[in-house]
Amino acid sequence: MLGLYLHVPFCQAICGYCNFNRGLFDEALKARYVEALTREIREAPLVPDVPDVPDVPDVPGVPAVAGAPVAAGTRQDDTPAADTIFFGGGTPSLLDPDEIAGLIAACRARFSLTPDAEITLETNPETVTPERLAAFRAAGVNRISFGVQSFDDEELRRLDRIHSAARAAEVVSLARDAGFDNLSFDLMCWLPGQTRASWRRTVERAVALAPDHLSLYLLELYPNAPLQEAMARATAAGRGPDWAQAADDDAADMYLEAFERLDQAGYAQYEISNTARPGYRSRHNVKYWQGDSWRGFGCGAHSTMGAVRWHNVAGTADYVDRLAAGASVAVAPRALSRQDQLGEALFTGMRLTEGIDEGNFSRRFGVHPWALHASTLEPLVGDGLVWRRDGRFGLTRRGMLVANEVLVAFV
Repeated sequence: MLGLYLHVPFCQAICGYCNFNRGLFDEALKARYVEALTREIREAPLVPDVPDVPDVPDVPGVPAVAGAPVAAGTRQDDTPAADTIFFGGGTPSLLDPDEIAGLIAACRARFSLTPDAEITLETNPETVTPERLAAFRAAGVNRISFGVQSFDDEELRRLDRIHSAARAAEVVSLARDAGFDNLSFDLMCWLPGQTRASWRRTVERAVALAPDHLSLYLLELYPNAPLQEAMARATAAGRGPDWAQAADDDAADMYLEAFERLDQAGYAQYEISNTARPGYRSRHNVKYWQGDSWRGFGCGAHSTMGAVRWHNVAGTADYVDRLAAGASVAVAPRALSRQDQLGEALFTGMRLTEGIDEGNFSRRFGVHPWALHASTLEPLVGDGLVWRRDGRFGLTRRGMLVANEVLVAFV
């Protein structure tokens, strides 16, 4: 089954740490964007033409590339079948519920959407009311992902978030009252001024609110991030300690202690940054890590269909103008070679706590993954960063802390 990703680039405020494709909310541009997004969903080719398709050897279980690429998740009547829709951003909850309903309807018109499809709306606490939540639920949204980040007001202020900790807690009961039985929180640790004690309080507050799913991220500061500049200004003004990030060892402890506490609370970690109650994994995001196909719509959205990958133009106005003119918004479509696919299967599969199934991998690619990388992997087992048992291998929880350093060997 395909996953469908719809990008909404609008925000009420720009957070100083964010490097996603987004901009400030503009009502007139938003209306044009929704129209363009609907047109792309209804009319754009499922897979764009790939110029100069190389000779990509057949890989068992992976659609071949030969002129017209084959898309995974297609029924016999050639209607693409999908079982997830994910509204990401930006802040998709800035769209009106009837706009969300219209976009879901466009997806249903273009794809064979399963009756139990998971339909997720990323939501910021300040953008919703009881009435809007009920209307989103009536529109077909059945999973809400709240961008909480922290339950400490000072930490939220430093991140330029415009909701309070109290508001983040309040919207949970509002969402439950609106009929949502699948709620997720995003939380961040290693924030400026955050201590292990304040992080524990955030985790405990989250546990008390009992979401069904939690995503926990270590803050990464991209070059020239406004937050990084604010930290530098605070240091210059003599307020550096109040804005400093904790030591690396403390950050590692924050990560490990949080997941241990969530284990105790009945959650099960299934990916480097994600944990859930039984039955509440993000079905959409798992597609990325399992190497499934997904189709992205909207400015800057990425797609991988079988062995073909591309992304859309990033600029919101450019995206709108191209669709209005009947032009393609796809950029740089390319065929993934066998080596590309093999390396990515290792890279993404090891992000999952269940790791790599050696037998399935061997059948799919015709090579044994452990034998292929034994010289790299065996020392990591000795260091406690990789486990291997029952025909599978993957990262330990400590290994997940240094995943980027470990997984770079496979791409």
